[in-house]
Amino acid sequence: MFTLNCKGRLLSLEKPVVMGIINTTPDSFFTKGRTTEVNTAVDMAGKMLENGAAIIDIGGQSTHPSSTLHSADEELERLMPILDSLVHAFPEIIISVDTFYAKVAAETIRAGASIINDISGGNLDDNMIETVGAMGNVPYVCMHMRGTPQTMKTLAQYENLTQEILDFFIQKTERCRAAGIKDVIVDPGFSFAKNLEQNYELMRHLPDFRILDKPILVGISRKGMIYHPLGTNGEEALNGTTVVNTIALLNGANILRVHDVKEAREAVKLVEMYKRTSLRGGTTKQSHVSYFF
Repeated sequence: MFTLNCKGRLLSLEKPVVMGIINTTPDSFFTKGRTTEVNTAVDMAGKMLENGAAIIDIGGQSTHPSSTLHSADEELERLMPILDSLVHAFPEIIISVDTFYAKVAAETIRAGASIINDISGGNLDDNMIETVGAMGNVPYVCMHMRGTPQTMKTLAQYENLTQEILDFFIQKTERCRAAGIKDVIVDPGFSFAKNLEQNYELMRHLPDFRILDKPILVGISRKGMIYHPLGTNGEEALNGTTVVNTIALLNGANILRVHDVKEAREAVKLVEMYKRTSLRGGTTKQSHVSYFF
């Protein structure tokens, strides 16, 4: 069982938990998951917490391939008013900040965030891992990606996809340990420098990542790997997201990063029920089962 120490607050991962996404960017790919308005962000967070989110993840930079790269100062300008309001409105909230800038990590942690979610695993800012380590009891989400969000689509060539990503995490988790980071969460980085087939290959091999003995975060909410095979779009990808989140839970995911908290929590509950009955061997008397049509 994993437990995260979030600046002195313990978050148990005995059962999988849900991380709700709030993007403070005007160019995030899913329109209903983004806002630049403080009051709207507080309302969104309140609804997510009510629906069972254990973590609220806020980001000030879109990571879609067609997005524009913004500076650390621009991120902070977007993030800080919303972060301050969330901490004030929900004193017990656990906030994760989605950033690859060490400066943003340091300032938001001091302002009340307690987890850093870095899509680059420290590759886009050489100071990131050491900065997080120096903050003390701040869990670090280390994601696998190649290049930048703007170039990653051209970098999806692997000889052995799972092995290469595992090697990446072995190196990164050792650096995190040396920097003083106590709790590292690994995120295989679905859709980041991976094509459609590679995403599903990675999902099938998700149990292999247990060898790292770290919590596993899966973030596939409403992504192209969901809607492209279905011929739809991100706005219509809730059902597909729930299906693939369920596969991720069955394959060992500890944290689901999602736009739709209620549906993800329902997936967690049902998968946990399935696991419990599987361990007990199921019902003992089939004649007691009732069927409703």
